[in-house]
Amino acid sequence: MDSFTRGDLTFDVTEWGSGSTTGGTPVVLLHGFPQTAASWEPVARRLAAAGHRVVAPDQRGYSPGARPAGRRAYRVEELVGDVDALVGEIGGGPVHVVGHDWGAVVAWAFAALRPERVRTLTAVSVPHPAAFTRAIVSSRQAALSWYMYAFQLPGVAERVLRRPGGLAAAVRRAGQSPENARRDETALAAKGGLSAALTGAINWYRAMPFWEHRGLRLTVGTPTLMVWSDGDVAISRAAVDGTPRWVTGPYRLEVLPGVSHWVPDETPDRLADLVLEHVGDR
Repeated sequence: MDSFTRGDLTFDVTEWGSGSTTGGTPVVLLHGFPQTAASWEPVARRLAAAGHRVVAPDQRGYSPGARPAGRRAYRVEELVGDVDALVGEIGGGPVHVVGHDWGAVVAWAFAALRPERVRTLTAVSVPHPAAFTRAIVSSRQAALSWYMYAFQLPGVAERVLRRPGGLAAAVRRAGQSPENARRDETALAAKGGLSAALTGAINWYRAMPFWEHRGLRLTVGTPTLMVWSDGDVAISRAAVDGTPRWVTGPYRLEVLPGVSHWVPDETPDRLADLVLEHVGDR
C-alpha cells in the first residue's frame, strides 16, 4: 500500500510488514510537525519485525495530493476523517494507533470520536488536548507554546522557515539532532516544495480556533499509553499530569528521562518496546 484516497484527496502511505503472525492487526503511526512518515522508520521496522502490519500516512498538508486551501480544511475533525478513511482501506479496524506531537493530537481525537476503530492508543509527547489547554492557563505551558501564537500570523512563519536551513535550525533548537533536522527539511521539500508543504503543515495550528469540538473536551475509553520525556521543551509536566482526568479506560504514563521532544528519533527502540508491551495480545 502506497496511497489512499478520501474524496478528491490522495495521501501518501508507507507500509512495513504484513501482520502475518498477529492476525493482521495493523498499527497506524501518525507523525507530527514538521515531519513525514519517514520519521517513524526505526520504530516501524521494530514493530513489523514483531509481526505487525504497520502503516504510516503523510498526513493532510504533508501529502502533495492532500493539500486543500484554507485553514478550516485542517480542523482536527478533518484530520480524524482522514485517518478513518485510512483505517477503512486496511480492513476497518480496530487498529492500534500511535501518534507523536501533532500526530498524538489526531490520535487522541480519533480515539475519542471513533472509539470503535481503536484497539489501543499510544500518545507520544503530547497529552490529551483538554489537559494541554487547561495547562496553558494554569502553568508555564503558555510560555512553552509561544510558537503556536506566532504561527497564527499569515505568511510570517513560512518566510522564516523556508529560508535555506531555516526549518532545520528551528527544530534543532527544539532538541532535534542536526542529521534528523536536515532529513525532515529535505523530506518536506520533496513533497511539492518547502513553501507549499510548510503552509499545509502550519495550517494545523491555524485551524485550531475552528475546531467543532473546542479543546476536544471528550473522554477516551481506549487502553492508553502516554509517553513523555522530561527533556521536552514544548510540553510541560503539568499538561501531562492533567491527562488521566480525560481517560476512562486503562491508563499508563511512561516518563523517559533525559530525552528530548523527538522521542521516535532519539529512542526508537525504547519506544518500540513500550508500544509492543502496550498492545500485547489486545
